[in-house]
Amino acid sequence: MHTRRVGHSGLQVSRLGLGTLTWGRDTQPPEARSLLRTFHEAGGTLVDTAPAYGNGVAEQILGKLIRTDLQRSELVIATKAGFGVRDGRRVVDTSRGAMLADLAESLRRLHTDHVDLWQVHAWGEAPLDETLAAMDHAVSSGMARYAGVSNYVGWQTARAATWQQAVPGRAPLSSVQVEYSLLTRRAEIEVLPAARAHGMGVLPWSPLGRGVLTGKYRTGVPRGSRGAADHFSWFVEPYLEEGKSRAITDAVIRAAEGLDLTPAQVSLLWVRDAPGVTAPLLGARTADQLTELLAVEEMTLPVEIVSALDDVSGGPNLARTE
Repeated sequence: MHTRRVGHSGLQVSRLGLGTLTWGRDTQPPEARSLLRTFHEAGGTLVDTAPAYGNGVAEQILGKLIRTDLQRSELVIATKAGFGVRDGRRVVDTSRGAMLADLAESLRRLHTDHVDLWQVHAWGEAPLDETLAAMDHAVSSGMARYAGVSNYVGWQTARAATWQQAVPGRAPLSSVQVEYSLLTRRAEIEVLPAARAHGMGVLPWSPLGRGVLTGKYRTGVPRGSRGAADHFSWFVEPYLEEGKSRAITDAVIRAAEGLDLTPAQVSLLWVRDAPGVTAPLLGARTADQLTELLAVEEMTLPVEIVSALDDVSGGPNLARTE
């Protein structure tokens, strides 16, 4: 698999990443092992996880696989801090103490002395300088090699990056993780320009529109899908509307038929090769799903198809002409 630099940093990652959001809940250890092996055999290196995924179980599974199946040096491990579930409630705590405690637990679960990319999971109420000081400490102490942010809007991304760049010795922010797909292009308005201005790589999550762009929801909600799960239906539901989402999905399906690809492959290629993108994160639940997506490695979409998909999903991406 081809690699890309994460922004202006020296960190090199595969241009597709493996996400672990469902590990420990919908994806059990045997399936996770199959996913990681398939990804690694295809040349993939970037694996994204978080303490919040499965309440730490995703990191535990990944940590065990590193000890039994792969060498630590073969992967670029990205994890996060500052967000979790306590007593059934989602809690964002980006204070210095909470951030560093999350990192210590992540390292324990992952059975490693460092992560390659450590990200603030969400914007919190703690003072930004306090949150970022925790990132500085992690990098300077060697517990993290690079720092990034996740789910920040444009002004938050720019403010955090500017703070880190203001004083020599602070850990620069190398990446921003954000939802980005043909169904969600709002990142193009502020987040992607902010990332570009500050030399940050972009790691899109849900590049397949939370699974809707695969076309499997066109005639209803399939049994066994995320949209049918009690704990995930809220996640998919916003994209099941009959209007714009349906029109975009139909356009993707028509493009796929003409190119002899699957809708998932067309959707992924559009995101992977969008300006500013470093590596979309793949949330496949089975090795077969992942294999389908990994098969696009040597493929690109024709310019005419990209333009048509831009038009139907919100208009031209002006960054393509720069």
